[in-house]
Amino acid sequence: MRVAGVLAGAMAAMLPGVAEGQARPDGFDLSATTRLRYETIDGQARAGFNEADDLLNLRTTVLAEYRDGPVRLVAELWDSRVYLAEQGTPVTTGEVNTLELVQAFVEVKASRTVAVQAGRFLLNLGSRRLVAADDYRNTTNGYTGLRVDLAPALGWKGTAIYTLPQQRRPDDLGSLLDNRAGLDREGTAQVLWGGVISRARAVAGAMVEASFFHLGERDEPGRPTRDRSLNTAGVRIMREPAAKHFDFETEGILQRGRAAAGLGAATPVQAVRAWFFHADAGYSWGGGWKPRLSVEFDAASGDNPSGRYGRFDTLFGMRRADLAPAGLYNAIARTNIVTPGVRLEATPDARTDWFVAYRPMWLQSRFDGFSSTGVRDASGRSGSFAGHQLDARLRHALTRNLRLEADLVLLAKGRFLRDAPNAPPGRWTRYLSLNATASF
Repeated sequence: MRVAGVLAGAMAAMLPGVAEGQARPDGFDLSATTRLRYETIDGQARAGFNEADDLLNLRTTVLAEYRDGPVRLVAELWDSRVYLAEQGTPVTTGEVNTLELVQAFVEVKASRTVAVQAGRFLLNLGSRRLVAADDYRNTTNGYTGLRVDLAPALGWKGTAIYTLPQQRRPDDLGSLLDNRAGLDREGTAQVLWGGVISRARAVAGAMVEASFFHLGERDEPGRPTRDRSLNTAGVRIMREPAAKHFDFETEGILQRGRAAAGLGAATPVQAVRAWFFHADAGYSWGGGWKPRLSVEFDAASGDNPSGRYGRFDTLFGMRRADLAPAGLYNAIARTNIVTPGVRLEATPDARTDWFVAYRPMWLQSRFDGFSSTGVRDASGRSGSFAGHQLDARLRHALTRNLRLEADLVLLAKGRFLRDAPNAPPGRWTRYLSLNATASF
């Protein structure tokens, strides 16, 4: 807590008379954020953790940027910590990454249509379902390497990357609970390369996009992996929401390659045959609140006793925008799930937005663990219905520099989450997070 206070005070002193996000005349800009989140859960749906838990998350970022003509230099420090955690609290490097320079890159705009980045950076590509810098989570995904952006004429855009994903350190539970610092590392033992290409207004006013990513990893001394070698290709068609218009999005992704089901040295490497599909359609009304009503559908393959590995791997994708919060809840991910849904969202004014979404959920494969809960019945006798989820969020900008957010999830557990052999007790999961984000 004292670290955040010192940083906030220092940043405020260094930015007199400079509005948020406004560059200084000399081309130098310095900004920062501090987010405090309190989470509580009762009736944990994930196997192996406390049935009830509380967690306090503190995330502070400091971003420095310098521009000189076509050249931009960026450095960003992240400090992510947790408090109130105890044995049995689900704390990972998704919550803790203390004092890490996640961005340190140079960008050169070679022309009006070509830009190149080199160094450490964040990535949000395409739909963000495969490669993203997750914002709801307390930490983020960083990448080290090369990025090239192309924007030729006629609405075409493209991005190509060759990166070494940053592996957050330390990653042992004791160090995480103590918020110990350690330098993240990257190396050729884990490589992500590929890209996205799109064209605006290509079909009936909709954008069409194609993506391909390859993830390769291998074991290092003392750090076993699942030896993944995954080729993931997708196609997306989307029409953006607009007042008094229908909108839609559909994305299909196929995944092929090889991977082991676990980390053990004796775990065989299997051929991967996995898939994911998303679709939604909505209508936005005009007026003061700008309400939008949409129907949604998400499905991702799970593993079956077939000799091939079928569980879809979302790589470094986000989950909050489509499915549910991470943090203490973190039960719903883009794997072994079939879930339709309905969502109502609105923006009452320029400072406030909210949504509420309902979705029933099934396992795509009843022999695999449900989504990211770790709950599994290898016999398949516990059925395939996981439950009903109600998810809501309210955000309000109290001032120009302070935003408040509340997230609520209610999960009525279905037969599978009640009867599977390792299912945690209880019929309900209740999750609440309260957030305050200050920007400087």
